[in-house]
Amino acid sequence: MLIFFKERLALLSVPKTGTTAYQDALKGRADLVFANPPELKHAPVYRYNRWIRPMLAKVCDAEMELVAVMREPVSWLGSWYRFRQRDELRGHQNSTQTVSFDAFLRAACKGKPAPYANVGSQAKFLEAQPNGCSVRHMFRYETSEALHGFLEDRLKTRFELPRLNVSPNADLDANEETLALVHRKRAEEFDLYNSIP
Repeated sequence: MLIFFKERLALLSVPKTGTTAYQDALKGRADLVFANPPELKHAPVYRYNRWIRPMLAKVCDAEMELVAVMREPVSWLGSWYRFRQRDELRGHQNSTQTVSFDAFLRAACKGKPAPYANVGSQAKFLEAQPNGCSVRHMFRYETSEALHGFLEDRLKTRFELPRLNVSPNADLDANEETLALVHRKRAEEFDLYNSIP
């Protein structure tokens, strides 16, 4: 997560949406950088609202506009699947090396997913809070030039994005029944993604 105090912006780091590259490119421009631990770097809206927003309000009398990126849900799950194919996870319960993408998708749709498919939900990560704390500027991962342009305009700076955190290639084949299951079980994610202009 990056906080830009003067511009009153907080860029959330939704996992598997390329925000690590933005963090690397803009860390010198940001006023606060939450790079570690992952619980702070990838703080969802509810955690931002509970801990970070009150700190900024009490100490700085400032309210930030939240900015976030969302990835098409099947693509997002595919990125998690590929990320967990890494050799360093071989033999670990989070490894997907012995699981097909189709099986991974089915596991991700269960009420209690297997560890390798327990990746959470973008919709839950981005969920508006009862007090009104919500993402004001939402961008699709697949149209990253829109976010890039928005940030360059608001921050009055030009920057290049490095290529970071690239997952290994993997077969992402899934049958139609499985894809239909994903759409049904994770409908709120598709609804949120489709609501982004």
